[in-house]
Amino acid sequence: MLANWRRFLLFIIIAAFLTGTMFAGGCNVVNGFLPVKQEKRGGVPDNADSLPGVGPDAIADVVSRSSPAVVKISTKVSSSEVANPFASDPFLRQFFGIPFASKQLEEGLGSGVLISNDGYILTNEHVIEGANEIDVSVSGIDKAIEAKVIGSDVDLDLALLKINTQSALHFLKLGNSDQIKVGNWVIAIGNPYGLDHTVTTGVISAKGRPISVGDRQYENLLQTDASINPGNSGGPLLNLQGEVVGINTAINAQAQGIGFAIPTSTVQRVLEDLKNSENNVHPWVGVQVRPVDGEVARYLGLAKAEGALVTGVVAGSPAQKSGLRQWDVIVEFNGAKVNNADELVEAIKAAQVGNNVNVLVVRNRQLQLVNIMVADKPRNIR
Repeated sequence: MLANWRRFLLFIIIAAFLTGTMFAGGCNVVNGFLPVKQEKRGGVPDNADSLPGVGPDAIADVVSRSSPAVVKISTKVSSSEVANPFASDPFLRQFFGIPFASKQLEEGLGSGVLISNDGYILTNEHVIEGANEIDVSVSGIDKAIEAKVIGSDVDLDLALLKINTQSALHFLKLGNSDQIKVGNWVIAIGNPYGLDHTVTTGVISAKGRPISVGDRQYENLLQTDASINPGNSGGPLLNLQGEVVGINTAINAQAQGIGFAIPTSTVQRVLEDLKNSENNVHPWVGVQVRPVDGEVARYLGLAKAEGALVTGVVAGSPAQKSGLRQWDVIVEFNGAKVNNADELVEAIKAAQVGNNVNVLVVRNRQLQLVNIMVADKPRNIR
């Protein structure tokens, strides 16, 4: 009887010991009888250190490696109608309603990313649109460096700049945006409101978004909830490997957490063309034109609705220097009849830069001959 009591007491002691071990270990039973309980910190599990690229310092490490390659871009445009330094950004005018002011020197702010150690920089075309002066501030270099526009694409809103410096430059690799998934973490680095190297994080909310802003129609943007503010335009959107997967482009202030970026799949498709455009010439005379319709023909006393109506002349352009005026109607260019505005545009494209051409215009119901020298289109002119 005593032996049975001792065995029963020993059983109770062993059971109590095992029960205490289970609760002290958070119910983590070695043989897997009970599930492992994991607390989460901000959506990241406690055992995240064991998951590649998702550890608590993953974003900090990416930012530390990538920030030196993110640059601040400052632009100046003379004879502008805007006073706010961010008002040159059409996205901000549309979404924020930034007002226009009296004529003065326009100053713009934006971001860019170095993509090579010899100074090539990717940014948005609208960041440098119309700029007479472009200065780039690089981490570790005291003075801003003047940048040259190598190439730009208005429709895609991309521009490639080049700076020259003796310093070693950090740069970032272009990643594959096609491989990124909705829900993947991304990091935006830029200069919102001129605050250098501001970091925001979020996820890819959607892919292939089409939006219209101003006169641009985008077909394939990445959507993210990473905060993108005025001055972020042109900066990189990074994956957790520190690769550029997009160029931050637009924000929508009417909704919370909606930003857009041009995917690197689009960038890589046109990058070589942007680089090679430095050696290409673009014949230009500096006029804005529109078709001549019946109403314009009657108003100007034309016999027919033919020719290209000059609606604007660019200051300092060959057209201005030759005496071409607004409301002139171009009816002949370099010996060829001009029936409409499209034909004039094609005729200018076919002309040789540096050649003088005769342009026949109707002015005050009289024919006049104007001689214009065809120039290479300046990089800061759209």
